[in-house]
Amino acid sequence: MDMTALIADLDGIRIEQNDKIVLQKSRDFYWYSPVLKRQLDHVAGDIVVSPKTEDELIRVLKACYRHEVPVTPRGTGTGNYGQAMPLSGGVVLSLAEINDIREIAPGRVVCGPGVICSDLDKAARAASGQELRMHPSTAHTATIGGFVAGGSGGIGSISWGGLRDFGNIIRLRVVTMEEEPRVLELTGADLHKVTHAYGTNGIITEIEMPLATAYDWVDAIVGFDSFDAAASYANALARQDGILTKLISVVSAPCPFDYFKRHQKFLTEGESVVLVMVAPQSHDAFKAFTARHSGRIAFDATTASTDDLKGLPPVFELSWNHTTLRALRVEPAWTYLQSLYPFPNQLALASKMDRMFPGELISHLEFVRFDGDITCFGLPLIRFTTEDRLEEIMDLHIANGVPIFNPHRFTLEEGGMKQTDEIQLDFKRQADPKGLLNPGKMIAWDDPDYDFNSGKIWLFKGLKQAS
Repeated sequence: MDMTALIADLDGIRIEQNDKIVLQKSRDFYWYSPVLKRQLDHVAGDIVVSPKTEDELIRVLKACYRHEVPVTPRGTGTGNYGQAMPLSGGVVLSLAEINDIREIAPGRVVCGPGVICSDLDKAARAASGQELRMHPSTAHTATIGGFVAGGSGGIGSISWGGLRDFGNIIRLRVVTMEEEPRVLELTGADLHKVTHAYGTNGIITEIEMPLATAYDWVDAIVGFDSFDAAASYANALARQDGILTKLISVVSAPCPFDYFKRHQKFLTEGESVVLVMVAPQSHDAFKAFTARHSGRIAFDATTASTDDLKGLPPVFELSWNHTTLRALRVEPAWTYLQSLYPFPNQLALASKMDRMFPGELISHLEFVRFDGDITCFGLPLIRFTTEDRLEEIMDLHIANGVPIFNPHRFTLEEGGMKQTDEIQLDFKRQADPKGLLNPGKMIAWDDPDYDFNSGKIWLFKGLKQAS
């Protein structure tokens, strides 16, 4: 890997070589996991390269291919699994400057991968009264390209499902990592080759996403005396077809009162809460439905005073991965899991897991539309003691019929608890024949004979040598 020759070939393209900045750009929120923090803390790229156009990007990929330099793409590094961390060094490819919005039309937007999600929403609202169907809880800092390449769903999934569901991405323009990079337009089933693939098999240079009608969503927090009551209410609210919501999240006590510090004045110690974003035309119906279920509306943005609202984060920044972040800022011993409570037994399973680990687990549910039904994902807080105990807690979830998407692994397969799809792997063979794109993140590429049932912790062999 000849970095001097590579840098010479990239003359005219923005390059960062300052060690501190390169280290910073080699990081994401991997430290959510104490396991990944131990494994990945030393990881850093050699340089950061920031192309501004697709043509510059192609120049970068051609030069890296010629000099056999690994390339790890990143947006703004808001992921949690080390997916944007350069395990083999080389080039950290920042796509943040390919951030132009190219077209806003009825039902769709076309843009570069580096556009910040909230900026995309603002532009779509201003131009057409539309907004993204879904976005991550990090919408104010995350790029749309990073969301597509590393995310799975988020705020809006209660109505629209996950990113990989048909229709939630319209088209992707992707550049391959070959001697002569190809520019591909992917639609339909072909989108699955690169969505949630961590940039292992192509670099996204243009995104076409669907838009929905924008609303001035009303933030609300509903309190209940127990987790089970909160979960039952949330499950029922999610099934009210006439009440339009964008977020329904359940967070068990003591998390809300202890860790939602700026909302604490509205909350009661010992209450579990449901976080809701409701459309204004559904607001009255939401209040009536909540009263019927004996919920206490602890916070309603429409009735809070101007002073109360000052400096208050939106409710979605208490949900999804932000729930863990709020807890970690107060007590660093917390980490988390990602799980699915399968329909139709989601409430019984969530309740069982809530009771199984007293003092070690705080339940957190995100209600979503999944294969046409309403169910919930779990992002429970876990009080970390040892890696062995963390593994045991995950094994007990799986044994009780609750699949785990392991946030303490940095590979696609383990994080998704699945083998890499053969079509996705075959596409990588075509699009990245030297395996230079984000190496170490796809087990099936590095070790096709890996035993997924062995329980063995997978570590990229190059990383083992470096540690």
